[in-house]
Amino acid sequence: MARFSLLKVVNTPSAIFISLLLASALLQPVIVQPVIANEVESAEQKYYFPVAGCEVKYGQYHHDYPASDIFSAKGCRFVATTSGIIDELSRVDLWSGRENLGETRGGLFVSLLGDDGVRYYGSHLAKVSKKLEVGVRVKAGRYLGKIGTSGSARGTPPHLHYGISWPTENNNWLIRRGVISPYKYLQAWQVGEDLSPSKAVKRLMKKRMALK
Repeated sequence: MARFSLLKVVNTPSAIFISLLLASALLQPVIVQPVIANEVESAEQKYYFPVAGCEVKYGQYHHDYPASDIFSAKGCRFVATTSGIIDELSRVDLWSGRENLGETRGGLFVSLLGDDGVRYYGSHLAKVSKKLEVGVRVKAGRYLGKIGTSGSARGTPPHLHYGISWPTENNNWLIRRGVISPYKYLQAWQVGEDLSPSKAVKRLMKKRMALK
């Protein structure tokens, strides 16, 4: 599998645009056959790859903090990684390139608080499911939205920004966007393995709290 890394860049719209274009061009497709997530939770499978039914590309590294950009065709399905409760969502794209506020960079997004205590965040969506509201319970594999280019992804190849973190108060975007690399978990879920990020997230959270 081809791997690449990008130089650490300043977090500006132009730098992000360049890094995303490079990622889209250099990454090799991770799957050649669509991986379909079932709508019904399975006793054998608790974790699902967050993009269902489409070919995807993603790399081991993100541009300047731990997260993954999963490139796929516009309109591909973003599904629940695991069962849990909808924590936050946005159906309105409030991002402005002039202001470039961190809390609006994700555009349309869904944040899921899993039963494992981990928050799973997907943004730059083209659409959020009409059936979702904050507090709604969803099962692993449920449709959450469609991949797009909202927020700071305008003008870039369609992709899902995917972040894993611990729960925080609403709109704490610095944590919500991602605190640990999803790469090894994405690889596991892609082949049906139930690898949980719960221990890694809790370990990092305790370490961060101890430093305060």
